[in-house]
Amino acid sequence: MTNTTIRVGIVGAGGNTKAKHIPGLQAIEKVEITGVCNRSRTSSEAVAAEVGIPRVFDDWRKLVQDPDIDAVVIGTWPYMHGPVSIAALEAGKHVLCEARMAMNAREAHDMLHAARSRPHLVAQVVPSPFSLKVDRTIQRLLAEGFIGNLLAIDVQDRGGFLDIDGPISWRQDIQLSGMNVMMLGIWYEAVMRWVGEAIRVMAMGKTFVKQRKDTEEKRQQAVLIPEHVNVLADMACGAQAHFCSTRVAGLAGPSGCHLYGSDGTLRFEDGRLFGGRRDAAQLTEIAIPATEEGRWRVEEEFVNAIRGIEPVCLTTFEDGVRYMEFTEAVSRSRQTGMAIPLPLITP
Repeated sequence: MTNTTIRVGIVGAGGNTKAKHIPGLQAIEKVEITGVCNRSRTSSEAVAAEVGIPRVFDDWRKLVQDPDIDAVVIGTWPYMHGPVSIAALEAGKHVLCEARMAMNAREAHDMLHAARSRPHLVAQVVPSPFSLKVDRTIQRLLAEGFIGNLLAIDVQDRGGFLDIDGPISWRQDIQLSGMNVMMLGIWYEAVMRWVGEAIRVMAMGKTFVKQRKDTEEKRQQAVLIPEHVNVLADMACGAQAHFCSTRVAGLAGPSGCHLYGSDGTLRFEDGRLFGGRRDAAQLTEIAIPATEEGRWRVEEEFVNAIRGIEPVCLTTFEDGVRYMEFTEAVSRSRQTGMAIPLPLITP
C-alpha cells in the first residue's frame, strides 16, 4: 500500500485517541480517517464533527467489516480490545490497539493467534510511553557495563493520596480493565525493553475503598482491583525486581525506576536519566545523545509497517502477550499467596 491511501476506522475515540492517534494519523500523507464508532451515537457524532471524520457507525462490527476501511485503531477500554482486534483481523484489517493489550493472558494469546494467522496484516499495540526518550541510552549503558552486573531493579509508580470518596473509574472496574492494575503493566513493558522478562512473580495487594459509586448506573460497585500492590520478580537476566504501584503515596515524590548494579546506579525519573559509579558522591544527569533519543511515533510506525517501510517494534503483539502474562501472574499470586512462574502459557 505504498502509493495508495490508507483508510482508517476508529473504534473508541477516547482521550489518548483524540490527543495522539487522530492528529498523528491525519498528519501523515495519504492517510484518511474515514469512520468512527464510539460508545454512543451522540459521542461518535461529536468526535466526527470535531476532527472531520465523514462517517459515523452505530455498531463497531459494521465498521470493522466495511470494505472501504483498511485499518482499525482501537481506543476503547481494555474489555473491547480482544473482540475488536480479532474481528478486525478476521475482516482483513490492520490493527492498532490501545494499551493495555487485553483483559488477561488468555485473551492476549487469542489476539496473537489471530495476528499470526494473518501475517500479511499489521498488528501493533500502543507502547508504554514513559521511557521512549531514554530507552536506547539505558540499553547502551547496561550493555557497556556502566553499572557493572545488574543486581536489582526498583520501580515506584506513585499516584498521590488515596481518593476516598471518588466514583469508580474504568481503571478500577474489573469488568472493564480485567487483570490490569494501575500503571503496573506499563512500567513492566519499559523494564522489559531494558533488561528482558521476569521468570517468577510474587505479589501482595490491597484495596482500601471496597466499594465506589458507579455514576452511570447510580449504584455502589465492588472494587476488586487493588489501590496498592507490591510485586517481587526474579528476572531472566539474574536481577531481582521490585514494583510498587500505588495510589496511596501522597507527597512521596514522582514515579521512577532505579537500576542497581555491582559498580553503579541508574535512575529514571520524569523523562530524565541520572547515573553514577562507585566513586561518585551522587547521581548526576546523563545527557541523551540525539542519535539515541526516542520519541512518540506510534502512528508513523503503524502506517510505515502497513506500507512495508519498517516492521512494528513498539509494541508487537508478542511483547503485549508477555506483559499480560506478567499482569496475570501478579493477579494469581495476590489471590493464592504463591510464587507464579513465567511464562504462564506455552503457545
